[in-house]
Amino acid sequence: MKATAVCTAVALSLAASGVSGAEISGDVVRVGVLNDISGIFQDTNGMGSVEAARMAAEDFSGGGKNIKVDIVYADHQNKADVGSAIARKWLEVDGVDAIVDVPNSAVGLTINSLVRDSRMTFLASSTASSDLTGKACSPNTIQWVNDAWATGNTTASAMMARGGKDWYFITVNYALGQGIEAEATRYIEQHGGKVLGSSKHPLGTSDFASFLLQAQNSKAKVIGLANAGGDTINAVKQAAEFGIAQGGQTMVAFLLFVNDVHGMGLKVAQGLQILEAFYWDMDDDTRAFARRFAARPGMNGKMPSANQAGVYASTLAYLNAVAATGSDDAKDVVPQMKKLKGKDRLFGDVTIRQDGRVIHPMYLFEVKKPEESKYPYDYYRLIATIPADQAFRPIADGGCSLVK
Repeated sequence: MKATAVCTAVALSLAASGVSGAEISGDVVRVGVLNDISGIFQDTNGMGSVEAARMAAEDFSGGGKNIKVDIVYADHQNKADVGSAIARKWLEVDGVDAIVDVPNSAVGLTINSLVRDSRMTFLASSTASSDLTGKACSPNTIQWVNDAWATGNTTASAMMARGGKDWYFITVNYALGQGIEAEATRYIEQHGGKVLGSSKHPLGTSDFASFLLQAQNSKAKVIGLANAGGDTINAVKQAAEFGIAQGGQTMVAFLLFVNDVHGMGLKVAQGLQILEAFYWDMDDDTRAFARRFAARPGMNGKMPSANQAGVYASTLAYLNAVAATGSDDAKDVVPQMKKLKGKDRLFGDVTIRQDGRVIHPMYLFEVKKPEESKYPYDYYRLIATIPADQAFRPIADGGCSLVK
């Protein structure tokens, strides 16, 4: 553990409030942003997530107790062993108190296991595996933004309500895609729909021709893309070349972000159905945050993704819990975070459950046609709002050992 020199003001505050044994390790709260900086998630996470965490630290501004915050970052390269080695060094050598972000479910599940029962908090704001709040739930982990259950069930529900009964999946062959497809399939079949087939592809696939041809030949009403980042972008671009939309099939992207739509352009992305937890142009609060983000160094006018917004929100909530408890130990901070219930400026009405799942509304959007967009990043039309209590798996169904 780092040296325990704590400012006198904090120590007196803790004594006055009756908190026993709480402390901020060393002279700083250190938050590590762990994500993909150089690969397929670099636009939706990458250095944008680092800037979002820095914004949270700036807005925290010491929490009224002169608490210093240091933001560090590293690239896990979408490899569980690399991510584990970084996290272990952060925990055992570098005095990092919390890890945030972590797109890639395989990496996230590894980190979740590693930090369990340590003093480190895991803010899994981009890890999509539902197991983090299910069978693998940990007293050290809070999961923000999205997960495979919400993505699969909520998207399937919204699409089936609009007549999408027959499905074909194009799925990335690792934990993320497998989880989304499994959840969506369960919902579809339980509600009278059919899954006509599925094609699996490796992470980082460039040629989707054979997969799209199989999906097209299936005659499924809905083609579900259970992948993310560059994989989804490549699939959507090639689907446009195949004329899939013109053939009457609807493309659904389970994990696509506004950055991805910007990269492929509205001419290609138009008509896509997308489930999102955050959209920069929802209200005055989201627009104010997005414009600040776009003006940050290196952002060059880019609007934030839901994952980047999640890094900001989860980091700020964590820091506020540190200030409230006077401690950066997960055993103190996480229970304090689970008391959170109210309005979040970016995600609306939020509650953090005992299983670590942050629940908030989710939104089904349709990507606009080029002529419908009036200004940069004006890309989405709201189709449906899914209330928080319907958007995520019921707490009793997850099998989390923390739930009494």
